[in-house]
Parts: sequence; C-alpha cells; structure tokens
Amino acid sequence: MVPLSVGLLIFVVSFIASQFFKLQWSRRQYPPGPTPLPIIGNLWTMRFELRHEFLIQLSKTYGNIFTVWIGQNPMVVVNGCKSIRNALLTHSEELSGRPSTPITDKLTGGKGIVFSNGHNWKQQRRFSLMTLRNLGLGKKSLEVTIQREAQHLVEFFTMTKGKVIDPAPSVSHSVTSVIAAVLFGHHFSSDDQEFHRLNEATDVMVKVISSSWGQLFNAFPQLMQHLPGPIQHFFECDKYLQRFVKREIESHKENGCQEEPQDLVDFYLSKLSTDTGDANSTFDQDNLERILRDLFEAGIETTTTTLRWALLHMMTQPDIQEKVQKELDAVLGEKETVQYEDRKRLPYTNAVIHEIQRISSVQSVGVSRQLLKDTSLEGFHLKKGTVILCNLASALYDPDYWEKPHQFNPGHFLDKEGNFVTSEAFLPFSAGHRVCLGELLARTLLFIYFSSLLRTFTFRLPDGVKEVNMGTIFAITLQPHPYKTCAVPRKARPPAVGDSSE
Repeated sequence: MVPLSVGLLIFVVSFIASQFFKLQWSRRQYPPGPTPLPIIGNLWTMRFELRHEFLIQLSKTYGNIFTVWIGQNPMVVVNGCKSIRNALLTHSEELSGRPSTPITDKLTGGKGIVFSNGHNWKQQRRFSLMTLRNLGLGKKSLEVTIQREAQHLVEFFTMTKGKVIDPAPSVSHSVTSVIAAVLFGHHFSSDDQEFHRLNEATDVMVKVISSSWGQLFNAFPQLMQHLPGPIQHFFECDKYLQRFVKREIESHKENGCQEEPQDLVDFYLSKLSTDTGDANSTFDQDNLERILRDLFEAGIETTTTTLRWALLHMMTQPDIQEKVQKELDAVLGEKETVQYEDRKRLPYTNAVIHEIQRISSVQSVGVSRQLLKDTSLEGFHLKKGTVILCNLASALYDPDYWEKPHQFNPGHFLDKEGNFVTSEAFLPFSAGHRVCLGELLARTLLFIYFSSLLRTFTFRLPDGVKEVNMGTIFAITLQPHPYKTCAVPRKARPPAVGDSSE
C-alpha cells in the first residue's frame, strides 16, 4: 500500500501539473506574455503589484499588447500612446465595461460610478456630471470656492514664517474642504477630529487596495477575508467611511434644502423624491452613498498627491520655480486672486503644471476595463469579457512623443515661440467613455492652488538637506515619500506688465 504522505505528494504534483497544462492551453486564446504559474499566475514575478515600470519592461519583450495572469485570471495589457489611444478612443464603447473583482464587489456591490456597469453606470455618471455643472463646475461660482480655500492655505503657510513643516496635512485639509463643499455643502475645520479620522481611513483604503494584500484578496478571497492583518483594518476603515457618508445623508434629509439644492447630496435627494414610479431608475440611497465615496476619496487623494509632487519638484528645481514666479509677477502683478482663465496668459506656468502631472502621474497604470463585446486590437481578437489594462504611464513616458521622457522638462508643453501646446500622449485622466469625471475640477484646483502658492512663497529644502527621495510609494496612486519644506514669503508683488499703475 502506498503511504499516505506519498499519495498526498502525488496528488499535489498531479494537481499542479494539470493546472499548469490547463493554463498553457488557455493562454493560446490571448496575446503572448510571460509564462504563468499554477494558482498564482504571474503574481510572483510582479511581486504581487501592478507597477507600470514592470509592464513597460514586459512590452519590450512581448510587444505593446500582451497578457499577464492575476492568479487564474488573464489580463490583457496595452502599452504605448498609439496603442492606448486606439483602445480607449477608437474602441471606447467596447472598452467601457468595468471588471468585477472580489475586493471591489465587496466594497461597492456594483453601485456608484467607478466600479459600476451598464445602465446603472450610465445613469449615475450622467446625473453626477450634470449636478457638478449645476454646482458650478467650469463656472465662476465653484471657482470662488477654490479661490477661498487656496487663500486659506496661503494664510496657513504665511503663519509658518518660513519654518520647516510637513505640507501634506495642510494641503490635504484644504483639498478636502473643496471636495466637501461640493458634495456636502460644508468644509472641515483644521482641528476637526472627524477630518483627521477621515484622512487616516482614506489613506489606509488607498494604500491597501492596490498593494500585494489587495492582489492576494482578489486571488484568494475566501482565505484572505478570514486572515488577520491589513485586510481586516482595510474593511474596518471602509465601514467607518460608510458610517460617515450615511450620517451626512441623514443630516441633509433633516436640514437640507431640496427645493433649492446647494450640494450634490441635496440634488440627489431631490431626484429621489421626484423619481418615484420609474421602473428604469437606478437612483437609490445605496448609489448615493457609493457616489459620494467615489468622488470624495478619489478627488481628495489624486489632487492632494499631485500638489505634494508639485511642491517637491519646485524645491528640487529652484530655477524652474523662479521662472514660474517671474511669469506670475509679470502677468498677474498685484491681482488679488488667480483665475483659471489666467492660464491662457501664463504658458510657462501651465506647462510646468502639466509636466508635473506627466512625470509624476498619480494614476500609474489606471483602472482596468472589460470588453462589452468581441473586439480586435491591433490584430488580436479578444472575446467579450476580456479584462483590459491600459498602462497610462507608458503613454506619459513614450519616447516617440516626449523628447526627454524621464526628465522634468516643461519644454514638452511649449512650442519654439514659448506658447503652450499639449500632446495626444498626455493622458493622466485617461480617455474615452470612462475618462475621469472630475477632470475639470482637478485642473481648475491645481492651477489656482499652484499659482497662488508660488506667487506668494518660495519653497525651499530645509537647511542641511541636500537631496530628497524622488521615488514613489506604490498605492492606488503613486505618492511621494514624506518630506519637509520651508515656505519662505516673497516680497510684495509688482504690478503686472502693462498695468496702468506703472
């Protein structure tokens, strides 16, 4: 009789071998890629993280379209500006689906905007975009809110009197106030403990969901949801954020003004009250809660991270910071507030902001899509349901479109005459039907904040600090390592060139 241990070994080896050959057979219907291992696929070689640098390296071996396996699940990766634009724009409708993963299903239940699909996604996205416009997106009313919060941030930095500080908490608080004003109609005071708990919970969510823990949960959900550790803390933070949003909604039900809505919650509750009896309606409180979470968490994290990168780049490249300040002084002079419209007269400043978004893109690989029907991409026939990941960073670093793709160079966005120009490879907000809903809000906020700060302060490294870590912390966004800065007040601003007071 065969000993039990030997029999068990034979079973395990046979199972692994059968899984290996099954994978090799399944690979034939997808673009080429690295050989997956049974059970874990390519997770081991990727170190359980989807890093854009690794995917760019794979494209050099397998071409701009290749396949990686997340556990037992294939994912087709698209690299390079030309291939990405073809996928997201030429096949925008086909690629407008969002794949279902264990971790996003547990978080959202298919509700909201970011991870929803079909009629629910279309109806909720259309309503949210219309509501943002009604609240002033692209208009002066919302711009006034952004200007006010930018001024509060300027006042905070003024009080530091050039001393060494960590700018992250104050920047995060200021951005949170803008987003909260749009969604909830109020902002948080700097000493509000609720604000600090929200920031901490959001930070945990952002760091865990795309980390190796998040990938492991997607590969082995039944096992991971019972193990102690970061995943359990992740879901505790999720519950806290859920309770916060529910309280905001209940407060609006009791004290809101649905007849004259002032924020997104008011608009949505008004829609709920008038949308009764529509069998095709997807409007309900679950969707409202998820939309608020989507916009609140994504808006704060991406914009705050970009501004942190902006200050870091200005500290480490003082010559570029000085050129921005000279342009701001010459064009804006003593003008009290910066307006988004001013970007048209500030080509160099606008170019620097775009270059920050390019070289320090917070999205990295972006969010995966799912084919809604059979589609051919550059000769590869892909079936409905195939998961597609467009590696956005590969477009932002594509040497065919950028003169110095891995160097900070505002000239990427300037023509020979110094006029601002953009590039079709500039895709930090993605493209197509799933393009970032808050793109205009983010662009407006970044321009006004960046210009307001640099015309008032010079950001310098603390004494004794000769260099800083320009590497990234990998989360759902690519964050800079923590750093300190000195916001040194500048002299009184001169009048603008051509000003009548000259």
